[in-house]
Amino acid sequence: MSADPLARLRDATARRAEAGLRRTLRPRPAGPGGLVDLASNDYLGLAGDPRLVAGAVAAAREWGTGSTGSRLVTGTTELHAELDRRLAAFTGSAAGLVFSSGFLANLGAVTALGGPGTLVVSDQVNHASIVDACRLSRSRVAIVPHRDTAAVRRALAERDEDHAVVVTDAVFSVDGDLAPLAELHRAARAHGALLVVDEAHALGVVGGAGRGAAHAAGLAGEPDVVLTLTLSKSLASQGGAVLGAPEVIETLVDTGRSFIFDTGLNPPALGAALAALDVLEADPELPGRARDRARRMAALAAGAGLETADPAAAVVPVFLGEPHAALRAAEICAAHGVRVGCFRPPSVPKGRACLRLTARATVTEDDLAALGTALAEAARSTGRSLHA
Repeated sequence: MSADPLARLRDATARRAEAGLRRTLRPRPAGPGGLVDLASNDYLGLAGDPRLVAGAVAAAREWGTGSTGSRLVTGTTELHAELDRRLAAFTGSAAGLVFSSGFLANLGAVTALGGPGTLVVSDQVNHASIVDACRLSRSRVAIVPHRDTAAVRRALAERDEDHAVVVTDAVFSVDGDLAPLAELHRAARAHGALLVVDEAHALGVVGGAGRGAAHAAGLAGEPDVVLTLTLSKSLASQGGAVLGAPEVIETLVDTGRSFIFDTGLNPPALGAALAALDVLEADPELPGRARDRARRMAALAAGAGLETADPAAAVVPVFLGEPHAALRAAEICAAHGVRVGCFRPPSVPKGRACLRLTARATVTEDDLAALGTALAEAARSTGRSLHA
C-alpha cells in the first residue's frame, strides 16, 4: 500500500508521456495569433463575426450575463424559448429544447430515452458524449461495427427488450464520414426503435442551407427521429439542443437529469446562436463553401502522399499511425504557420493517430497554399508518404 496517494497519478503521467499521449493546454491569443486556424470547429468562420458579437452584447444588456437558475426554475428566458423554436424550425423538427452544452444534450437524450428494458445500439466510433450517455443509461448497450447497418438490424431483431434506441453521429468527429442515416432509419422503424442522430459536425455544413444530415437524408420531422446538436461549432456560440417530437421534449423536461439539474444556458450565448441562424439563413451558400474547402484540403493531403479520406462535411483526417508521428507532423505544420488538430488514443484507435484538419468557409487561397507546403514537409519528415 502506497503512503503517497498521488504516486500512481505521477506514474501514469510518465507512462503517457513516454507513449506520446500527454495533453497540454495552450492558451491562444485573441485573433489569429499568426497561425492559419485549421484546427477549430468554427466551420462557417463566424466566431468573430460582428453580427454574432452584436447578438451576444444585445442579449447581455437586456438579460444579463447569467440565466440565474435551472431552466425549470428561473433559467428559461424568452431567448431560450425563441432558440428552442428556431432550431426546431431550421432542422424541420417538431420541437426543441436547449441545453447548456452538446455533451449534456446527448447525456439527456440517451439516458431519458433509454433505461431498463431498452436496448441501445451504438456505433463503435460514436463521440465520447454518446459513449458516456450509453454507460449512464442503465440500458443494455450493443456496440456495432462502424456504419454497419446489417449489424444494427441483427442487434434489433435479436433483442429481448421491449424498446430500443439506435444512436449515431451524423458526421463522425475524426474520420469525417457520414452515417448511413436513411438505412439506419429503415432498420430502426422496421424494429420499432427510435433513431437518435448527433448533428454536432453536420449542422451548418451538411444539406441544403446547412440544415443537417437528417434533413439531407429526408428524415426531417419524422416522429421516430431525435436530433441532438451543439451550438459551439457552426453556430460559433455555446450550448446544445435536443430536437424531436413533442413527446420526446416532454420526456426530457420531466426526466432528463442533465437538463433538470443544470443551470440554463447564459443569455449572451443564446443571442450569438440566434444571430448565427440569421446569418446562415441569409447566406445559404456558406455550407457549400466550407465543404469545398474541406475537399481541397483533402486533395492537398493526398497530393503529399498522406492517407486521408473524402470529407462528408468539414472534417479532414490525415492518418499518421503512431502518436509520436502525429505530434511531429502537428509541430511541422505549426512551424509553417498552420494550426491543426492532433488526435491520439484514446480519442482514436491504437495505430490510427492522425492530424484532424477542419475547414472553414472563410479559408483563403493563401491558407490552402500554406497547408500544402506544411503537409508536404510533414510527409517527408515523418516518412509517412504513400508515394515513397
